[in-house]
Amino acid sequence: MARNFVPGTDNTRDFRDALGCFATGVTVVTAPGSPDGIGMTANSFSSISLSPPLVLWSPSKTSLRYPYFAQAMRFAIHVMQADQKDLALEFARRGDAFDRVATEFDEDGLPLIQECLARFVCRTTALHDGGDHAIIVGHVEQVMLNEGTPLVFAQSSYGAFSSGG
Repeated sequence: MARNFVPGTDNTRDFRDALGCFATGVTVVTAPGSPDGIGMTANSFSSISLSPPLVLWSPSKTSLRYPYFAQAMRFAIHVMQADQKDLALEFARRGDAFDRVATEFDEDGLPLIQECLARFVCRTTALHDGGDHAIIVGHVEQVMLNEGTPLVFAQSSYGAFSSGG
């Protein structure tokens, strides 16, 4: 049964559940860090503009990894494939999960995950306040596009997108 409510401290779980009804893709965002880079699983990725090519994502300010991303001049957003749920969960647990996946580093020390559905290498152009999160805007400098099925997250569960009429 549908119900209406005003989001507040007494119904945070209900608000999260409502937000979880919107299915999103799953990404791992990486940035240079100590010593071998830092990564974070995020589903807050969105395109902003095609010209210029701009994207955004929103890390939690309470994350211990947040300072790395807030200070990064460049970052990479990796769109996870349907079979990469375990990798996404590992980067959600720890920021140094690069031992779980083939990674190379560019000239600036930016970790680039080799196996993913798509990758956007970005230069940070803005950092905005977004309440308990920040909004990081990036100018896309390079894209890698692979074939496959995206990993999807909705209603606290992971799954795969199935295209079909």
